[in-house]
Amino acid sequence: MAREAYVFLLPVLILAVVAWAGGLVYVAIVLLAGGAFVGFFFRNPSRDIPEDPGLIVSPADGRVIRVEQGEEGTQLSIFLSVFNVHINRAPIQGKITRLSHRKGRFHLAFDERASMENEQVVFTIEGEHSVTFSLIAGFVARRIVPWKREGETVSRGERIGLIRFGSRADILIPGDCRVRVRQGDRVRGGSSILASWSEDDEAA
Repeated sequence: MAREAYVFLLPVLILAVVAWAGGLVYVAIVLLAGGAFVGFFFRNPSRDIPEDPGLIVSPADGRVIRVEQGEEGTQLSIFLSVFNVHINRAPIQGKITRLSHRKGRFHLAFDERASMENEQVVFTIEGEHSVTFSLIAGFVARRIVPWKREGETVSRGERIGLIRFGSRADILIPGDCRVRVRQGDRVRGGSSILASWSEDDEAA
């Protein structure tokens, strides 16, 4: 479970105990159900990380809602519902050369305006290759919590942060990569392969 969960869970559990002791059984049950959902939302499962350095893995769990070719490469967008794991992971191994926060609005995460207008944190990781991606807040998600700092080195699939409650992740796939997913595909952070520089690897 992500460490941020305890900020929410402890007050809920305390209130549930107080309500139960005061005879407010239904209130206590509702509070405990809410606590169970928070625990479910902040789950932090382990993942099998591909070892091939020529692969780009997904920075988030969710559904691919956009695959759009542009001049600089292919823009992929992943929508995270409240039922997805919200731990975010590094798509490649390398050094975080950019970590910037941009204030913005809170459109629904599947709205195309979210990529340009919503609150977001932008990462650039440079290693053998370079990849830029954004963690974007949605209508419900109001806070992005990076766990890494600019200048730190990360491994492919390493946990780098968390977006709270429903959100979006955008990643720019470099133009010399082969994209391995299509719109509508479901992906898992750290383990699903989005794209590759290698020509002979197999999609997972």
